[in-house]
Amino acid sequence: MIYAALFYLIAGLTILCALGVALSQNVVYAAFALMGTLIGAAGIYAFLAADFVAVVQVLVYVGGILVLTLFAIMLTHQISDINVSNRSVGWLPASLLVLATGAAMSYAVVQGDWFTAPVPEALPTTYRIGEAFLTDYLLPFELASVVLLTALIGAVVLSRKELRD
Repeated sequence: MIYAALFYLIAGLTILCALGVALSQNVVYAAFALMGTLIGAAGIYAFLAADFVAVVQVLVYVGGILVLTLFAIMLTHQISDINVSNRSVGWLPASLLVLATGAAMSYAVVQGDWFTAPVPEALPTTYRIGEAFLTDYLLPFELASVVLLTALIGAVVLSRKELRD
């Protein structure tokens, strides 16, 4: 019972953060709300016993892409002062579309013939993924690392300034 309450709490906070992304007029606040949304999605993955996907969600999206986005926002001159204008242009059609989609989904949830099965025991997935990377898929894993290293070296070479004599 406590797990269900915690799941609904995390899902509700994720939805509130997603609404903050969609409805915020300040791009900095929208980026921070996106962080809450991505962390909430990682929490939902953890409840679904997808521990590897949850950790990758936090590392890649929150730790990488969102931090890069925040750096770009913070380093752009006076972007935090910019407010989104013309927000009332598509308000009515978007509201009608959201209401129609919500009604269709609610009808499907209520009228659906749901099959329930006992919940299997959640087992960690990271051990099996690591074992597969280091046994069956070792060659593609190493080739991907060489390709990524080559791309990183190429990016450094292309981005450095040439010293002129």
